[in-house]
Amino acid sequence: MRLEGKVAFISGGARGMGAAEARMFAKEGAKVAIGDLLEDEGWRVVEQINEAGGQALFVRLDVTSEADWQQAIAATVGAFGKLDVLVNNAGIRAQGKVEDVTVDAWDLVMNVNAKGTFLGTKAAIPEMRRVGGGSIVNISSQLGLVGTGTSSPQYQASKGAIRLFTKATAIQYAKDSIRVNSVHPGPIATPMTEVGRADPERYAMMVSGIPLGRYGESDDVAYGVLFLASDESSFMTGSELVIDGGWTAQ
Repeated sequence: MRLEGKVAFISGGARGMGAAEARMFAKEGAKVAIGDLLEDEGWRVVEQINEAGGQALFVRLDVTSEADWQQAIAATVGAFGKLDVLVNNAGIRAQGKVEDVTVDAWDLVMNVNAKGTFLGTKAAIPEMRRVGGGSIVNISSQLGLVGTGTSSPQYQASKGAIRLFTKATAIQYAKDSIRVNSVHPGPIATPMTEVGRADPERYAMMVSGIPLGRYGESDDVAYGVLFLASDESSFMTGSELVIDGGWTAQ
Protein backbone atom coordinates (compact mmCIF):
# COMPACT_ATOMS: atom_id res chain seq x y z
CA MET A 1 0.00 0.00 0.00
CA ARG A 2 1.25 3.45 -0.94
CA LEU A 3 0.97 5.06 2.52
CA GLU A 4 1.64 2.02 4.69
CA GLY A 5 2.89 3.07 8.12
CA LYS A 6 2.25 6.79 7.61
CA VAL A 7 0.11 9.17 9.68
CA ALA A 8 -1.74 11.94 7.88
CA PHE A 9 -3.73 14.97 8.97
CA ILE A 10 -6.28 16.47 6.56
CA SER A 11 -7.98 19.80 7.26
CA GLY A 12 -11.46 20.23 5.84
CA GLY A 13 -11.74 16.46 5.70
CA ALA A 14 -15.43 16.19 6.55
CA ARG A 15 -16.72 16.35 2.99
CA GLY A 16 -15.83 16.96 -0.64
CA MET A 17 -12.21 16.62 -1.68
CA GLY A 18 -11.00 16.32 1.91
CA ALA A 19 -13.26 13.37 2.66
CA ALA A 20 -12.19 11.67 -0.58
CA GLU A 21 -8.55 12.18 0.38
CA ALA A 22 -9.15 10.77 3.86
CA ARG A 23 -10.87 7.64 2.56
CA MET A 24 -8.21 7.10 -0.11
CA PHE A 25 -5.34 7.61 2.33
CA ALA A 26 -6.84 5.08 4.74
CA LYS A 27 -7.35 2.58 1.93
CA GLU A 28 -3.65 2.99 1.09
CA GLY A 29 -2.58 2.17 4.63
CA ALA A 30 -2.36 5.54 6.41
CA LYS A 31 -3.75 6.37 9.82
CA VAL A 32 -5.81 9.49 9.22
CA ALA A 33 -6.84 12.42 11.39
CA ILE A 34 -9.55 14.72 10.06
CA GLY A 35 -9.91 18.31 11.22
CA ASP A 36 -13.05 20.31 10.49
CA LEU A 37 -15.83 22.44 11.96
CA LEU A 38 -18.44 20.06 10.50
CA GLU A 39 -18.51 17.60 13.37
CA ASP A 40 -21.36 15.31 12.29
CA GLU A 41 -20.02 14.93 8.76
CA GLY A 42 -16.48 14.50 10.03
CA TRP A 43 -17.43 11.72 12.40
CA ARG A 44 -19.33 9.98 9.57
CA VAL A 45 -16.16 9.89 7.47
CA VAL A 46 -14.23 8.54 10.46
CA GLU A 47 -16.86 5.83 10.99
CA GLN A 48 -16.71 4.86 7.31
CA ILE A 49 -12.94 4.49 7.50
CA ASN A 50 -12.98 2.54 10.75
CA GLU A 51 -15.75 0.23 9.55
CA ALA A 52 -13.68 -0.51 6.44
CA GLY A 53 -10.79 -1.63 8.62
CA GLY A 54 -8.80 1.59 8.71
CA GLN A 55 -7.86 3.86 11.59
CA ALA A 56 -9.17 7.42 11.74
CA LEU A 57 -9.67 10.23 14.23
CA PHE A 58 -11.81 13.37 14.13
CA VAL A 59 -10.66 16.63 15.69
CA ARG A 60 -12.73 19.80 15.74
CA LEU A 61 -10.64 22.45 14.02
CA ASP A 62 -11.03 26.13 13.22
CA VAL A 63 -8.15 26.57 10.78
CA THR A 64 -7.87 30.28 11.61
CA SER A 65 -6.97 29.47 15.24
CA GLU A 66 -3.34 28.75 16.11
CA ALA A 67 -4.43 27.15 19.38
CA ASP A 68 -6.82 24.81 17.54
CA TRP A 69 -4.04 23.75 15.19
CA GLN A 70 -1.64 23.04 18.03
CA GLN A 71 -4.28 20.95 19.81
CA ALA A 72 -5.22 19.10 16.61
CA ILE A 73 -1.65 18.11 15.78
CA ALA A 74 -1.02 17.15 19.41
CA ALA A 75 -4.14 14.95 19.39
CA THR A 76 -3.00 13.27 16.18
CA VAL A 77 0.46 12.54 17.54
CA GLY A 78 -1.05 11.43 20.85
CA ALA A 79 -3.31 8.93 19.10
CA PHE A 80 -1.00 7.69 16.33
CA GLY A 81 2.52 8.45 17.59
CA LYS A 82 3.76 10.76 14.85
CA LEU A 83 2.87 12.90 11.83
CA ASP A 84 4.16 12.22 8.31
CA VAL A 85 1.69 14.00 6.04
CA LEU A 86 -0.32 17.21 6.24
CA VAL A 87 -2.95 18.16 3.67
CA ASN A 88 -4.06 21.78 4.00
CA ASN A 89 -7.37 21.22 2.27
CA ALA A 90 -9.82 23.47 4.13
CA GLY A 91 -11.04 26.46 2.16
CA ILE A 92 -13.97 28.68 1.27
CA ARG A 93 -15.07 30.52 -1.85
CA ALA A 94 -16.57 33.93 -2.56
CA GLN A 95 -17.92 36.02 -5.42
CA GLY A 96 -17.77 39.73 -6.19
CA LYS A 97 -15.75 42.52 -7.75
CA VAL A 98 -13.11 44.56 -5.95
CA GLU A 99 -15.37 47.57 -5.34
CA ASP A 100 -18.10 45.39 -3.84
CA VAL A 101 -15.90 43.39 -1.45
CA THR A 102 -15.96 44.55 2.17
CA VAL A 103 -12.91 44.37 4.38
CA ASP A 104 -14.63 41.72 6.49
CA ALA A 105 -15.38 39.60 3.40
CA TRP A 106 -11.77 39.94 2.26
CA ASP A 107 -10.40 38.98 5.68
CA LEU A 108 -12.69 35.97 6.03
CA VAL A 109 -11.46 34.30 2.85
CA MET A 110 -7.82 35.23 3.39
CA ASN A 111 -7.94 33.98 6.98
CA VAL A 112 -9.44 30.59 6.15
CA ASN A 113 -7.54 29.90 2.94
CA ALA A 114 -4.14 31.56 3.34
CA LYS A 115 -3.73 32.00 7.10
CA GLY A 116 -5.18 28.53 7.72
CA THR A 117 -2.56 26.99 5.42
CA PHE A 118 0.20 28.93 7.18
CA LEU A 119 -0.94 27.91 10.67
CA GLY A 120 -1.33 24.24 9.72
CA THR A 121 2.11 24.16 8.18
CA LYS A 122 3.66 25.93 11.17
CA ALA A 123 2.10 23.43 13.59
CA ALA A 124 3.12 20.37 11.56
CA ILE A 125 6.77 21.17 10.82
CA PRO A 126 8.21 20.40 14.31
CA GLU A 127 6.55 16.97 14.36
CA MET A 128 7.77 16.17 10.84
CA ARG A 129 11.28 17.29 11.71
CA ARG A 130 11.16 15.02 14.77
CA VAL A 131 10.59 11.93 12.57
CA GLY A 132 13.10 12.91 9.91
CA GLY A 133 10.84 14.51 7.31
CA GLY A 134 7.39 14.54 5.82
CA SER A 135 5.13 15.76 3.06
CA ILE A 136 2.87 18.82 3.12
CA VAL A 137 0.30 19.20 0.36
CA ASN A 138 -1.42 22.57 0.05
CA ILE A 139 -4.66 22.77 -1.91
CA SER A 140 -4.62 25.91 -4.02
CA SER A 141 -6.69 26.26 -7.21
CA GLN A 142 -6.34 26.83 -10.92
CA LEU A 143 -7.29 30.38 -9.91
CA GLY A 144 -4.04 30.53 -7.96
CA LEU A 145 -2.32 30.39 -11.34
CA VAL A 146 -4.46 32.59 -13.59
CA GLY A 147 -7.08 35.29 -13.09
CA THR A 148 -10.74 35.31 -14.06
CA GLY A 149 -13.61 37.77 -13.79
CA THR A 150 -16.09 35.14 -12.63
CA SER A 151 -14.62 34.53 -9.16
CA SER A 152 -13.61 37.07 -6.51
CA PRO A 153 -10.40 38.99 -5.83
CA GLN A 154 -10.07 37.64 -2.31
CA TYR A 155 -10.46 34.01 -3.38
CA GLN A 156 -7.92 34.34 -6.17
CA ALA A 157 -5.52 36.29 -3.96
CA SER A 158 -5.77 33.64 -1.23
CA LYS A 159 -5.05 30.81 -3.64
CA GLY A 160 -2.16 32.70 -5.22
CA ALA A 161 -0.77 33.25 -1.72
CA ILE A 162 -0.91 29.51 -1.06
CA ARG A 163 1.07 28.86 -4.25
CA LEU A 164 4.00 31.09 -3.28
CA PHE A 165 3.83 30.18 0.40
CA THR A 166 4.28 26.59 -0.74
CA LYS A 167 7.43 27.44 -2.68
CA ALA A 168 8.94 29.49 0.15
CA THR A 169 8.29 26.74 2.68
CA ALA A 170 9.65 24.07 0.34
CA ILE A 171 12.95 25.90 0.04
CA GLN A 172 13.25 26.67 3.74
CA TYR A 173 12.62 23.09 4.92
CA ALA A 174 14.17 20.96 2.17
CA LYS A 175 17.20 20.45 4.44
CA ASP A 176 14.84 18.83 6.96
CA SER A 177 13.49 16.44 4.29
CA ILE A 178 10.09 18.12 4.53
CA ARG A 179 8.60 18.35 1.06
CA VAL A 180 5.92 20.95 0.30
CA ASN A 181 3.87 20.96 -2.90
CA SER A 182 0.65 22.58 -4.09
CA VAL A 183 -2.32 21.11 -5.94
CA HIS A 184 -4.38 23.29 -8.26
CA PRO A 185 -7.82 21.80 -8.92
CA GLY A 186 -10.12 23.19 -11.56
CA PRO A 187 -13.92 22.98 -11.29
CA ILE A 188 -14.69 19.95 -9.12
CA ALA A 189 -18.11 18.47 -8.31
CA THR A 190 -18.23 19.05 -4.54
CA PRO A 191 -20.71 20.61 -2.10
CA MET A 192 -18.80 23.89 -2.54
CA THR A 193 -19.73 24.04 -6.25
CA GLU A 194 -23.23 22.60 -5.89
CA VAL A 195 -25.09 25.89 -6.29
CA GLY A 196 -23.27 26.80 -9.47
CA ARG A 197 -23.75 23.35 -10.95
CA ALA A 198 -27.49 23.52 -10.25
CA ASP A 199 -27.83 26.56 -12.54
CA PRO A 200 -28.01 25.14 -16.10
CA GLU A 201 -26.70 28.30 -17.71
CA ARG A 202 -23.76 28.64 -15.36
CA TYR A 203 -23.01 24.93 -15.56
CA ALA A 204 -22.92 25.05 -19.36
CA MET A 205 -20.64 28.09 -19.25
CA MET A 206 -18.20 26.35 -16.90
CA VAL A 207 -18.10 23.08 -18.82
CA SER A 208 -17.60 24.92 -22.11
CA GLY A 209 -14.33 26.28 -20.71
CA ILE A 210 -12.96 22.86 -19.73
CA PRO A 211 -11.27 21.03 -22.64
CA LEU A 212 -12.15 17.62 -21.18
CA GLY A 213 -15.79 18.72 -21.13
CA ARG A 214 -16.78 17.91 -17.56
CA TYR A 215 -16.36 18.84 -13.93
CA GLY A 216 -13.72 16.84 -12.11
CA GLU A 217 -14.59 14.48 -9.29
CA SER A 218 -13.14 14.58 -5.78
CA ASP A 219 -11.22 11.38 -6.45
CA ASP A 220 -9.52 13.01 -9.45
CA VAL A 221 -7.90 15.41 -7.00
CA ALA A 222 -7.39 12.84 -4.24
CA TYR A 223 -5.27 10.64 -6.51
CA GLY A 224 -2.95 13.59 -7.13
CA VAL A 225 -2.75 14.41 -3.44
CA LEU A 226 -2.04 10.74 -2.70
CA PHE A 227 0.90 10.80 -5.10
CA LEU A 228 2.39 13.90 -3.46
CA ALA A 229 1.85 12.45 0.02
CA SER A 230 3.58 9.20 -0.90
CA ASP A 231 7.26 8.39 -1.34
CA GLU A 232 6.61 8.09 -5.08
CA SER A 233 7.07 11.88 -5.24
CA SER A 234 10.22 11.91 -3.09
CA PHE A 235 12.12 14.17 -5.53
CA MET A 236 9.33 16.74 -5.76
CA THR A 237 9.15 19.87 -3.62
CA GLY A 238 7.96 23.37 -4.41
CA SER A 239 6.03 21.94 -7.36
CA GLU A 240 2.54 22.65 -8.70
CA LEU A 241 0.25 19.79 -9.67
CA VAL A 242 -2.57 21.11 -11.87
CA ILE A 243 -5.72 18.97 -12.02
CA ASP A 244 -8.14 21.09 -14.05
CA GLY A 245 -9.23 19.19 -17.15
CA GLY A 246 -7.02 21.41 -19.30
CA TRP A 247 -8.57 24.70 -18.12
CA THR A 248 -5.27 26.55 -17.70
CA ALA A 249 -3.69 25.06 -20.82
CA GLN A 250 -5.73 27.30 -23.08
